[in-house]
Amino acid sequence: MSGLIDNLMTWARLKSPWILHFNSGACNACDIEIIAALTPRFDVERFGLMLKATPRHADVLVCSGPVTRQIEKRLIRIYEQMPAPKFVVAVGTCACSGGVFNGCYNVAGGVNEVIPVSAFIPGCPVRPEAVIDGVVKLLGHFESSVRAADLAAAKAAESALLSGQSK
Repeated sequence: MSGLIDNLMTWARLKSPWILHFNSGACNACDIEIIAALTPRFDVERFGLMLKATPRHADVLVCSGPVTRQIEKRLIRIYEQMPAPKFVVAVGTCACSGGVFNGCYNVAGGVNEVIPVSAFIPGCPVRPEAVIDGVVKLLGHFESSVRAADLAAAKAAESALLSGQSK
């Protein structure tokens, strides 16, 4: 029974991912493009994407900007509050590598210097189409990895069943 519930939860997360937008010190150019991707013009709701205000409900953390030392602990705390499986998308050159702010005294670097990143979307600023494409490709990759894990579990169960029959 728990396998059925786990499968249902995985299916729901794949078909309706909830995202949390976090600005870790950006110049706001990428933020404007991320918000533009959430408007009716680009209609991300057709993919089931929904913006949430709390990390406890979010599946995908969309980060923009370099991570400043002031925001570093807050970003880690938000990441830890997200339920598993959780995904992080670094949006923009600054979030990917620190960008023009890399090497500044108050910048820790890109998002991947602080928390694990699942997908990088480079650009300065990124286009809304690129944000949508990156999140959709991330979910497609997750779906294929879940299916591969399900297939491996099914094969293990089949081999266990066959070995039990041969005894």
